[in-house]
Amino acid sequence: MVHFSSLLAFAITVTVVSAIPLQKRIAQTISDSTQAWQQACTTAGGASQCNTISQTAFTTLLAAGGNCDQQNAADSMIDLAKQLKNDPEMIRLAQLFVQQPRNAPDSLQVPYCQTAPDNTELSGLFHCQFASSDFTKFSGDQTGNVPLGLSAVSPAGSCPAKTDGPVPDGVQLNSLVQSPGTPEGGNATGGASASSAPAGASPSSSTITGATASAASSTPVASSPLTAVSSSSAAAPSIAAAATSSAPGAQPFTLQNGLDAQKANAAAATLASGSACTAGSAPVCAGMQLGQCVGTALVTTACSSGTQCFVLPLVNKAGTSAACTTQNDAATRIAATGATGGVTGA
Repeated sequence: MVHFSSLLAFAITVTVVSAIPLQKRIAQTISDSTQAWQQACTTAGGASQCNTISQTAFTTLLAAGGNCDQQNAADSMIDLAKQLKNDPEMIRLAQLFVQQPRNAPDSLQVPYCQTAPDNTELSGLFHCQFASSDFTKFSGDQTGNVPLGLSAVSPAGSCPAKTDGPVPDGVQLNSLVQSPGTPEGGNATGGASASSAPAGASPSSSTITGATASAASSTPVASSPLTAVSSSSAAAPSIAAAATSSAPGAQPFTLQNGLDAQKANAAAATLASGSACTAGSAPVCAGMQLGQCVGTALVTTACSSGTQCFVLPLVNKAGTSAACTTQNDAATRIAATGATGGVTGA
């Protein structure tokens, strides 16, 4: 009898444990999302701007991004396309990018942006969800559970480019469809159009943001100071000696941005997947991979072939941003601030 009771208790325990829902992390190779756009941009003559904007854009697909970061990045992609004779391929691919599903570490639906885009080419477009999402729940503060201007999305997880339903987990939308589709809703009007954009207008600043989005999509969001904390107690090497006079034409923050980037790149060697971090902090480099803070631990994503993660100095404002690029590009950007000693200041 005792033996039977033990078996019964064990069976009940197994049943209860197995009934607990398991959260599934839905992710993708984020660099694939802008690869075609970058190629089109390079063909159109965008030169180095293509890589910078591409990298900034695909990092918005990380779970730590704000609700409007992806749309802001797509605005930057179209801003540059308009400078390059309104390149139609760049615009088409930007319209598809803004509809690409974002990573979902908790398998919940990702909220929609509630601010109109700057460019009318993006009006009425919103991201699809991945197929394994829980279509009964959204992550976040529940303020973006339907796209701007709509009362519902049907079928759940669909978007204008893919009206038959969500995107298979980890798949790029631009590999499934060619057309951005027909925009939905009538209230998501932008503040700029192809005809109204000045020929010499600059694209939005290339920045990477943390979990907090800008209140207005027309204002680029600078990355917050890097706050990821290494699980190692070793301090980053001092780079105070790396300071030199500011580069010609530099802003008051230019040199400091370079020094901060060097310090963060040195600290990257002490970080890895699982390292402790501050919730809501901006993306960082962990070794050669891009790291985002999920909860209080870093989750890393590999960069595309031929690149690795470097923290780069911002150009138009104080701050830094983590991105996938080549060591030569990172060293050139840092040297341009007046900081010496390469990417780490060593």
